[in-house]
Amino acid sequence: MHIAIEVVALVAVVAAGAALARRIGISAPLLLVVVGIAASYLPFIPRVELQPEVVLVGFLPPLLYSAAIKTSLVDFSKHRRSIGLLSVGLVAFTALGVGVVTWWLLGRVAASIGQQPLPFWAAFAIGAVVAPPDAVAATAIAKRVGLPRRIVTILEGESLLNDATALVCLRTAITAAVVAPTVLHVGLDFLRAAGGGVLVGIVVTFVLAKIRRRFADPVLDTTLSLTAPFVAYIAAENHYVHASGVLAVVVTGLLLGHKAPIIQSAKSRMSERTNWRTFQFLLENTVFLLIGLQTRWILDDLTASPLPTWLIATTTVAVFLAVVLLRPIWVIPTTLLSRRYLGPSRPGPVSRRALIVVSWAGMRGVVTLAAVFTLPPSTPHREVLVFIALAVTAGTLLVQGSTLPWLVRRLRLPGPDPAEDALQEAAVLQGAHRAAIAKLDELTQPSDPPAVLDVLRQRGEARAQAAWERLGRPESEYETPSEAYRRLRIAMLGAERSHILKVRDAGLVADEVLQRAQSALDIEESILDRDEDDDVGGRSEDLRPKVPPGGACSHLEEAPLVVTPNTPDGCEECLATGGSWVHLRLCLGCGHVGCCDSSVMKHASKHHDSTTHPVMRSFEPGETWRWCFVDEKLG
Repeated sequence: MHIAIEVVALVAVVAAGAALARRIGISAPLLLVVVGIAASYLPFIPRVELQPEVVLVGFLPPLLYSAAIKTSLVDFSKHRRSIGLLSVGLVAFTALGVGVVTWWLLGRVAASIGQQPLPFWAAFAIGAVVAPPDAVAATAIAKRVGLPRRIVTILEGESLLNDATALVCLRTAITAAVVAPTVLHVGLDFLRAAGGGVLVGIVVTFVLAKIRRRFADPVLDTTLSLTAPFVAYIAAENHYVHASGVLAVVVTGLLLGHKAPIIQSAKSRMSERTNWRTFQFLLENTVFLLIGLQTRWILDDLTASPLPTWLIATTTVAVFLAVVLLRPIWVIPTTLLSRRYLGPSRPGPVSRRALIVVSWAGMRGVVTLAAVFTLPPSTPHREVLVFIALAVTAGTLLVQGSTLPWLVRRLRLPGPDPAEDALQEAAVLQGAHRAAIAKLDELTQPSDPPAVLDVLRQRGEARAQAAWERLGRPESEYETPSEAYRRLRIAMLGAERSHILKVRDAGLVADEVLQRAQSALDIEESILDRDEDDDVGGRSEDLRPKVPPGGACSHLEEAPLVVTPNTPDGCEECLATGGSWVHLRLCLGCGHVGCCDSSVMKHASKHHDSTTHPVMRSFEPGETWRWCFVDEKLG
C-alpha cells in the first residue's frame, strides 16, 4: 500500500505542479525541479534514488519516441547538418573539454594536496555524462517562448540524437578503466553503435508497419504503438547487436510518424496521438520532479568525500561554466565555417540572434543523472561526480531555462507568425478541396443522388472557406458562417445528449447502444472543439495587419490581411495563357492572383493599373508583407 500511495502522490504533485506552472506562466520543468528539491528535505518524504536501468530503459525510450513521432522527417532532413554538428560534434567537444577541466582540478590539484587523483578516464566519463542537453527541457521551453520553428526543429533534432553520442563516449570511458582504447577502437565502436542503431530502427519500422497495416482496431494499434520504443531499444541494445538503442528508437519514431497517414486509420492516429500526449505529459514531468528529489541524499553522500569543500565547490562551478561556455564556442564558429566551406544548408544568411539562442538553450536533464549512476562503484570520488551531475542538471535548468524566455524577448527573435500560418493552412485546405472535387467528378455516376453530391461539395468547401474567414477581416464585428455553424451545432449536440441521457435514465435502451450513440456525438463535438482551439486568435490582434516601421498609410490600415484568392493555384492570366511566373501576389481588393514584377508578364502590377486597387500582399509561403501602390509603403 505504501508504494501505491507514493505513486499516487507523485502523479498528483506532477499534475498540480504542471497546472500551477501554466497558470503563473513559467516552465513546468523548472517549477517541478524546485518543488522536488524542496520536497527532498521534508521529513516524511522517503529517499528516492533513480536507478539507471529504470531511466535508460523505462523513461528514455518512450520519451524519445513520443518526441520523434511528432517530429517532421522532412524538416529533420532539411536541417541534418546543423543537427549533426550539435548532436555529434558538440557532444564530443563538450565531453573532452569538461574532461580536461575535471581532470586538472580533481587530478592534478587533488594530487598536489595529497588526495587520490582522478584518472583521466573518469574525468572524460563525467564530461560525457554532462554533455547532452535534454530532449524535453529544451523543446518545452523553446515552444513556450515562441521560438522560430527552424530553431525548435534543430533543438529537437539535437536532443533526439545527442544521447546516443554521449552514451557511446561514456561506454568508451568506462572501458578505458580496464583496457586503453585506441582511436580505431573508439571509431569502430561509434560506427557500430550508430550504424547498428539506424539499421535496427529501419528493420523495426518495417516489421511494425507491416503488422499495423493489418490492425483496423485503434485499441490494438495503440497498444502496439506503446510497445514500439521498447522493442526498438531492446533489439538494438541486446548482447549480440550491441548498437545504440537511443538511435534505434529515434529512427523508429521518425519513420513511423512519417508513415502514419499511410499505415494507420484516422481512428488509430487520433487514439495514438491522445494516448502518447498523456504518457509524455506524465513521464516528462515526473522525470523533472524526480531530479529534484535526488538532491538531499546526493548531498548527504557528498559529506563522506575526503576532498576539501573548496575543491569540490571550485570543480562544480568550473564544470558548470565549461558546460555553458563550450556550447557557444562550438556553435558559432562551426556554423559560420560550415556555411563558408560547405555552402549554406538553407537559403538566406545566418541570424546571429538565432545562434545566441541556440548557444544558450543547453539545459540538461534526466539522462545526465541516469548516466552518472552507471559509473563503477570503484570510481575514485564517485560521490563528487554524482554531485557535479546533479549541480549541472539543476543549474542549467534553473539558470538557462529561466533566462531563455527573457533572452528571446530581449533579442526580439520573431516566432511563428499566426497570420502566415493561417494563410498557409487556408491555401492547403483550398488545394485539398479542389483535389477532392476533382476526385468526386471522376467517380460520379448518373445514378448518384444529386442531393448527396451537393452535401459532399458543401462540406469540403465549408472547411476551406472557414480557414479563409479567419483572415478575411481585421475586425470581428459580425459572426462568420463557420462561427454560426459551430455555435448552433454545439447547442444541437447538447440537446441530443440530453435526450440520450433521459433514455438512459429511463432504462429503455441497452447501454451498449447508448454508448455508441454518445460516442458519435462526442466525436463530432471534439471536431468542433478542435476547430475552436486551432483558431489562432480568430481575427484578434495576432491576425491583424502588421504596422510598418514608419507608420501605416490609410490604405494599409483599411485593407484586410488577406482575401479569398480567385485562383489559389497560380497567376490568373498565366494559367489562362499557359505562361509561367516567379512569385505570386494577391490583390486585397478583389482576390486577384498575379505574378510579380520579377516575372515576365508582371500581371500583379498590370492588375493594379487597370483596377487601381491600392494594396497587394505576397502570396508565397513564408512571406507576410503587403505593399501599397498609392503611397508606396511596405507593411
